[in-house]
Amino acid sequence: MAPFIGMVFSFLVFRTLGLAGWEYMNDTVISLRFAAAVMLLIAASAHWGRMRPDLIAMVPPWIPKAGLIVSLTGIFEISGAILLLFPSTTTTAATLLTLLLIAMFPANMHAARHKLKLAGRPVPALGIRSVIQIVFIAAILIAGWLPPQG
Repeated sequence: MAPFIGMVFSFLVFRTLGLAGWEYMNDTVISLRFAAAVMLLIAASAHWGRMRPDLIAMVPPWIPKAGLIVSLTGIFEISGAILLLFPSTTTTAATLLTLLLIAMFPANMHAARHKLKLAGRPVPALGIRSVIQIVFIAAILIAGWLPPQG
């Protein structure tokens, strides 16, 4: 839930800064790019912290080398967050991040079905997690595929 809250909050902050006079952020698409990057960095931070064992447990058993997968997905999230911010790589980053979020969704399904925990708290129910995933994908696609409006 922290990545979702971080994305929404940072989007509101970036848009407010834009409306308050920071010209670069006075654009919905640019603000959304930065908010999506914040979301990805928050999500990636869990891949090496105290939540790492919980993330490894989320990986379905039919996927080998769960620890390596968790590390790689964290690296991909960080890389995607950075590449999303450069106009020359935004569209490619958004496309690859969308594929990454789709590829990672079985871990969310596994966690919800087995009632796993993240940082001691139950993972969101599958329906809620599905909606959050759709919001993440939509935000990344809009941020990456729409041109800045300003």
